Amino acid sequence: MKPIVAVSTPVGAGAISIVRMSGDGVLDIARRLFSCKEDITPRKVILGTFSYNGINEKCLLVYFKAPHSYTGEDIVEFQCHGGELLTREVLNALINNGARLAENGEFTKRAFLNGKVSLDSAEGIIDVINAGTEAELKAGYNLMSGKLYQEVKALQDKVTDELASVDMTLDYPEHDDEGETLEHTKSVLKEVESKIHALLATAGTGKLIKSGINAAIVGKPNVGKSSLLNALLGEDRAIVTDVAGTTRDTITESIAYKGIKINFVDTAGVRDSENVVEKIGIDRSKRAIDMADIVLLVLDSSEELTDEDRELLDLTKSKPRILVLNKSDKKKALNLKEKYVLVSAKDGVNIEELKEEIFNVFAGGKIDTSGLILTNVRHIEALNAALEKCRQGISACEIHTPDIVSFTLKELWQELGKITGETETESIIDAIFSKFCLGK
Repeated sequence: MKPIVAVSTPVGAGAISIVRMSGDGVLDIARRLFSCKEDITPRKVILGTFSYNGINEKCLLVYFKAPHSYTGEDIVEFQCHGGELLTREVLNALINNGARLAENGEFTKRAFLNGKVSLDSAEGIIDVINAGTEAELKAGYNLMSGKLYQEVKALQDKVTDELASVDMTLDYPEHDDEGETLEHTKSVLKEVESKIHALLATAGTGKLIKSGINAAIVGKPNVGKSSLLNALLGEDRAIVTDVAGTTRDTITESIAYKGIKINFVDTAGVRDSENVVEKIGIDRSKRAIDMADIVLLVLDSSEELTDEDRELLDLTKSKPRILVLNKSDKKKALNLKEKYVLVSAKDGVNIEELKEEIFNVFAGGKIDTSGLILTNVRHIEALNAALEKCRQGISACEIHTPDIVSFTLKELWQELGKITGETETESIIDAIFSKFCLGK
């Protein structure tokens, strides 16, 4: 394929910059621009001079010969000094000598097209690059390592074997026992169905890892919501004053806790207000409550419940919630039957205990990332579609319609193949690789 080139390191000044080429003729392009005292041999770091347009850059070259490379094609990488201008000059030199600027994710797309990586494993690479928590990173590594691919291929192999048996029954009915064949196929389909159910059972944990926990901090004005947000973040993110109604819009910030992302939404205090701007903020607060996975309802521990407090208790009663009694540094006047966490946002008292309580509500105290976890919506949708094909195939076996069984087995194989990329549409494949950064 035509050679492509891109910078594989972040833009800006740095110690080194890596410019990568892949495709036919990349070694010829390199030899025109790079001089050294030894032969360029695969997988050896070679010191030399990159010369172009008055620039003589001492740099390193590494050559990976096809098919033993990331893309499955010949690859040449230049490691030069990390100046932005210098990197751009090296890139332009390679483009002017026959390479084309790569599109986002084009190196990995070529790896996929050349059979070096499956589509699901490529998505694992994206997840590793974009991981913001330890759990996301581990889940990404599990996907990148091919664990899902191996599971899916094993299921496809079972389906292929059954399809061959059923088609044999259709082609040579006099030599095969249709009833016995369909009974065996039904048993295998139930086994495949069970395996898919087991994979889909991890999707809840996967959603938690991928999206995190959305926690809305709500309460009446001046109860300490913004102070609580700052305490949870460990930094002053929200403005804190004694003036009620200071927060007039929602503020969203995230932390990583025990490998899981917690997204805190600091909301405007909920109360009756004639101020137009404040009323908009209050409406957004109510929407944030509706969208939240859990509500942190902040109450003032130094005073009795007010009508505003009671309204919020009623408003959030159908949501998972934690009652947070703030201002523990003052004399406690509020007594509740419902479980609560007593904190002082000002002094940071029991803030870690509150994080632990949020984590426990959703994770039960532990997230196991040692095995395969489904975090990708595309994989979940494909497996759900495959599950439906299993059910259709089982029903067809029970009413002894081998032609329908054969057709359904083919559809089942194709749904599973969407995960690995064997049967996925070109537009979906392009969309997946467009999520990569340039140079990957």
